[in-house]
Amino acid sequence: MRFISTRGKSGKVSAAEAIIKGLADDGGLFVPEYFPKVFQKLKEKASISYEELSFEIIKEFFDDIPEEDLKEAIDEAYRGRFEILEKGAFLELYHGPTSAFKDVALLFLPQIMKKAKKVLAINDEITILTATSGDTGKAALEGFHDVEGFKCVVYYPKNGVSAIQERQMNIQVGNNVKVIAIEGNFDDAQRGVKNIFADEELRDKFKNHGILLSSANSINIGRLVPQIVYYFYGYFKLVNKQKIKLGEKINVAVPTGNFGNILAAYYSKRMGLPIDRFICASNENNVLSDFFKTGTYDRKRELFITDSPSMDILVSSNLERLIFEAVCRDGEKVSNLMQQLNNNGIYVLDEISKKFLVDFYGNYATKDEIFKDINRLYHEEKYLMDTHTAVAHTVLRKYKNESKDYKQSLIIATASPYKFPRSICSALGIDVKNSSDFQVLNILNSYTKIPIPENLRNLDSKPILHKAVCKKEDIKKELLSFLYE
Repeated sequence: MRFISTRGKSGKVSAAEAIIKGLADDGGLFVPEYFPKVFQKLKEKASISYEELSFEIIKEFFDDIPEEDLKEAIDEAYRGRFEILEKGAFLELYHGPTSAFKDVALLFLPQIMKKAKKVLAINDEITILTATSGDTGKAALEGFHDVEGFKCVVYYPKNGVSAIQERQMNIQVGNNVKVIAIEGNFDDAQRGVKNIFADEELRDKFKNHGILLSSANSINIGRLVPQIVYYFYGYFKLVNKQKIKLGEKINVAVPTGNFGNILAAYYSKRMGLPIDRFICASNENNVLSDFFKTGTYDRKRELFITDSPSMDILVSSNLERLIFEAVCRDGEKVSNLMQQLNNNGIYVLDEISKKFLVDFYGNYATKDEIFKDINRLYHEEKYLMDTHTAVAHTVLRKYKNESKDYKQSLIIATASPYKFPRSICSALGIDVKNSSDFQVLNILNSYTKIPIPENLRNLDSKPILHKAVCKKEDIKKELLSFLYE
């Protein structure tokens, strides 16, 4: 398997090269040259373990990594560290070391990067740059801390993550990690990281010092491919529980910010998984919702700080990969559209490309709607969902009401409700005005009797190790001071 750039100006690269580089030289994102059809082969193995399923799918993409090395990477990533639970229509992806779905990919990424370094005989240190709207940062830190040959730098918006998310990052141990808050929003952080990657002079300077840059954001294909696995796993769970017949189509509802999670669902369909509609669920930052309704992507709007902060994004990086497919893999067209977005804050798809998006339904949910949904589902079914999952649940309900399409759905549950306890308590009508964010965890636990994940207990008693705050213009300067201190 070779990988090509969405912008068409970089040559084909191997899987190992794509994983290490993160971003193509022309600024585009790496995509597979083709989508291997695996569903027919895998349906005979519908009861295999998550690790075995991961191997069967990932080996189709990363075939220059020796199979024994790939098995070892998967085992190191997941064995005893992570599990997926299917409860009703919910696929819970947050039972890992940081209580968010990002663990699925970010436990695996350091392991596959180590193997890719070996394949390419790279001795340079790799510095991982990550912009986070909440969950990616902690998951990247957890995955890369104290991994030999790597450093990890995380940037997050100072007032754009929950108190729990911020504390999770700022207590991170490890001699090779750095956490920096920026005075700005997630889009500022993401833009700053992309600008560093695009700075050839800086990259050459690092190279001369034995440092390579890479990314742990979902722009890295090494992070995206493992996310395909859980859609197959969730589908086979529905089959094994006799909720659907093998081969029957389902819909998937995904809370969507940077578009990586739902893109993995789309890739799984291209690999043969019977998915009918993709329910792209946004919060009040509804740029994607508007895009799927109109074919116009317009980031020229206010960014709202919401109760689902991981989705407070106006520039969804991974959408570029879907656009690449919508314009029949025409890299020049993609490049022009991305230039329009960068220069003017807007682009418009032509009518033919718009028709390609027919499988996607976009809508959004307001704070009032998701709070009502959280309250109703908990009191009626004793199921507690976090604010991001609630966005998907609410938008799926809107889709069903509009379309009368009641086929089996899979709702992607992306985070533990305990990552956003103040919002959840508000939704349940529990008064926590005079309580600290860490007291609120225990109040929610007393009310629901649902156990607090081990990694979120006693956060307030752990020492804060990262206190750096910088202006958005100083993102590069902070990186240099960390690497050369």
